[in-house]
Amino acid sequence: MEFQTAKGVRDVPPEEKIVKNSIVNVMTEQFELAGFAPLETPILERYETLAAKFTAGEASDALKEIFKLKDQGDRLLALRFDLTVPLSRFVAMNPNLKMPFKQYEFGVVFRDGPIKLGRYRQFWQAELNIVGSQSMLAEAEILSVVQNVFTKLDLDIVIKVNNRKLLNGLLEQAGIKDKEEALISLDKLDKIGKDGVSQELKQRGYSQKQIDTFFDLIEEGISLADLAKKITSSEAKEGLQELEELFQYCKIQKIDAVFDVSLCRGLAYYTSTVFETRLKDGSFTASLAGGGRFDKMIGNFIGGGREIPAVGIAFGLEPIIDVISLKKRSTVRTPARVLVLPINTVEQSLSIVVELRQAAIPTDLALLKGVTKNLQYAAALGIPYVVIIGENELKLKKVLLRDMTSGVEEVLTLKEVIKKLQ
Repeated sequence: MEFQTAKGVRDVPPEEKIVKNSIVNVMTEQFELAGFAPLETPILERYETLAAKFTAGEASDALKEIFKLKDQGDRLLALRFDLTVPLSRFVAMNPNLKMPFKQYEFGVVFRDGPIKLGRYRQFWQAELNIVGSQSMLAEAEILSVVQNVFTKLDLDIVIKVNNRKLLNGLLEQAGIKDKEEALISLDKLDKIGKDGVSQELKQRGYSQKQIDTFFDLIEEGISLADLAKKITSSEAKEGLQELEELFQYCKIQKIDAVFDVSLCRGLAYYTSTVFETRLKDGSFTASLAGGGRFDKMIGNFIGGGREIPAVGIAFGLEPIIDVISLKKRSTVRTPARVLVLPINTVEQSLSIVVELRQAAIPTDLALLKGVTKNLQYAAALGIPYVVIIGENELKLKKVLLRDMTSGVEEVLTLKEVIKKLQ
């Protein structure tokens, strides 16, 4: 039998999982520094929850890419395609939550879509949301955390920002009425280009004049000031004002955010601000994070015409790992920073292992026979230090510390080793 994984999924070996864990640790630290609380929602949802017309949207790729299944009670279920819809369902089911509700979540999501570098069918997301605030300060809070995360990860990024109200108004000015379908086409601009988007809009029944008018309004590189001169739609003007307010907050906080008039994001639930994070040098084409404001989805779940404002962003852990791996190949295959190698000193070495771990130093214990095999083991796993404990070292009440990178060996007390490794 030939063993294979399902198409679009993959095993994560220790060297990659260690990188992933370090990214999660950085994100968790930055999320909690900004006052966000953790949340966990189920992978399985009722299909009707994920497929509601006010979530991804009937024409979106996300809806088409949902993995569906049935339980033994013949109920139609689905694997979640993002963390935003489950969050909205959670808030709708918990009406007594104190607002604003600031939360973060790490979790696996699934999409039965095309596969390429940075895009898989099972992938991890980290999501950050603020529910219950209409203020652009909420957007600024999200983007501030985004910038801090990527600074800590040593990735030079740019945050592209736009507004769905602005785009809706520009579509209205061009005479394009079905805004949801038009924006789904526009979201493919990076993939299929202007000609491809134009062709899709033609297939939806729009004239060349309407299409040309729209593309004239979303001219590449246009500034907010220049665009303001072309706007006649009241909805577009409202979106423009929100962007001006947000960019003012970004300027104060030195957030590297830029206006991109063609950015729209492909999901129907976005109502206002949208943003996307990419590498500044363009060496990696996939988005590293993206999101926006979804003021109607939670209220639609609750019913009764309520509107509960919300804004959030999702980080794609897989593309971030891919970028970091391309920058620097990791040879570390274990979190251990030291391997304790006993030579006829097992009992005493076990006590030393305990002391090192109590000092918060990740410590492995040699289990192979022979010094050479254990040194080879440490080198193969990328363990930076080996503590060798023989009978002579015990008599001196010291240990032999070997630096696996330089090969330098020192005879030190255990306290000196702990100080050095800490």
